[in-house]
Amino acid sequence: MRITRLAKLICLLILPCCGFGQFRKYSNEFLNIGAGARGLGMGAAQSASVSDGTAGYWNPAGLTSVQDNPSINLMHASYFDNIGKYDYGSFAIPISDNKRTLGFSILRFAVDDIPNTLFLVEPDGSINYGNITTFSSADYAFLFSFAQKIKDDDDFKMSFGANAKIIYRKVGHFATAWGFGFDAGFKMQKNRWSLGVVAKDITTTFNAWSFNFTEKEKEVLYLTKNDIPVKSTELTAPRLTIGNSYNFRLGSSANLLAEADFDFTFDGQRNTIISGKTLSIDPHVGLEASIKDVFFIRAGVYNFQKALADGDTTNQKKVWIYQPSLGAGFKIKNVRIDYAFSNLANQSNPLYTHIFSLRFDLAKKEND
Repeated sequence: MRITRLAKLICLLILPCCGFGQFRKYSNEFLNIGAGARGLGMGAAQSASVSDGTAGYWNPAGLTSVQDNPSINLMHASYFDNIGKYDYGSFAIPISDNKRTLGFSILRFAVDDIPNTLFLVEPDGSINYGNITTFSSADYAFLFSFAQKIKDDDDFKMSFGANAKIIYRKVGHFATAWGFGFDAGFKMQKNRWSLGVVAKDITTTFNAWSFNFTEKEKEVLYLTKNDIPVKSTELTAPRLTIGNSYNFRLGSSANLLAEADFDFTFDGQRNTIISGKTLSIDPHVGLEASIKDVFFIRAGVYNFQKALADGDTTNQKKVWIYQPSLGAGFKIKNVRIDYAFSNLANQSNPLYTHIFSLRFDLAKKEND
């Protein structure tokens, strides 16, 4: 029987997850996309400066900046020419006279309407397009966050926070996975300078995969010489992010926030600026100019990688590429609307992404 495309697609989607209790270098990679157009417009440099409900994603310690009123954040983005859809939502509520904050976040990345061509070719070798169906591959994450102030003076603040996260991944009816993990964060602010430290997957995060193929599907996979996966466990190694930010004052009504973050990974050599067998480092840099805390302009750069140069027919020449981003936003009373524009590769024929997010702070409590 002729090898079908879908047999290969299924294997590409789920066979990388079939290691038996081993670290996967890009496991749960959808959790590294980002949250909120503000942060993505600043090149994902947020661990030190984040101060809204998206802190549940970037650095849970930053949730203590949500003061007095609950805050809601929503975001939508489309990737790869609208093939992949990414949605994010969060809710943060301060408690105990603003000394603590609770948060909840949900993330979804999905590719829908994938053609299922397993039965495209009939047993007699003829092609039957009526046998084509579709399925979705979707990844979900649910983050439960807690943040606590350690020190809260006018010129010096410290806080810590933690996430418990539940992961659910589904590839059509073929495969599902459940995962669980923890994140921890620390944030310190002195006058205009801030430091953020975030440890993600601190106890390693696991995904337990299970697979469900019908007998007819197993037969097709077998005849086309594709492996039939079994139950397995996928582990995500810890990741450390350290960031510094400084807020420059530009006159009486304007500010310029600058931040640099560094991601440290320990799961083997990666395609990053600093790449080692046991440690790789990936930098993020972002800027945000604000006027009267109402109008915002942002820029950033991240995802530095070496790639084959465009136009090199020998596939020998490699160049550094990166992901630039731009953004803008405005705030009206308790509503802030943000936009970010990102280029997934700074070579010819790049893939552009438009990101929109909304932040809504619930009405202030009235004083008696």
